[in-house]
Amino acid sequence: MDKSITPGPDTARDFRAALGRFATGVTVITTRDATGPLGITANSFASLSIDPPLVLWSPARSSKRFTSFVEARHFAIHVMAADQYDLCANFARDGRTFDGFDVGEGAGGTPLLDCLARFDCTAHAVHEGGDHAIVVGRVVSASWREGTPLLFYNGIYAEAPE
Repeated sequence: MDKSITPGPDTARDFRAALGRFATGVTVITTRDATGPLGITANSFASLSIDPPLVLWSPARSSKRFTSFVEARHFAIHVMAADQYDLCANFARDGRTFDGFDVGEGAGGTPLLDCLARFDCTAHAVHEGGDHAIVVGRVVSASWREGTPLLFYNGIYAEAPE
């Protein structure tokens, strides 16, 4: 090991660097709030249960979109393909810009995007998670296609090797 720390306020940057060594997939989560369609890019997605079908993701409390997502009754988690970097970058910057993307509509008006896999969810639970919340969704429908996933590793986007 090159570096060892005790996580805390003085070592937050190093702790984040250590976490960044774990490659994750990239998702865009969408919902509809009182203002209209809303999206956010996140890599905090995980499966939770097969029976019942549950998934989770974790929005940051510091996000201006936090309240809309933790209060959402319906949302969709979209697993992004390697060629969808522009879509991910768009929703990392601005959650309201859906122009130029092929968008369908799901339960509760949830925007649905073309992607590698999609999990259409109803809200199941929200739990405390430090500077994030843990949003659990019950999957009411799932779809997928063949393709190469977009990954996030060490602070950058990458394509999974074949």
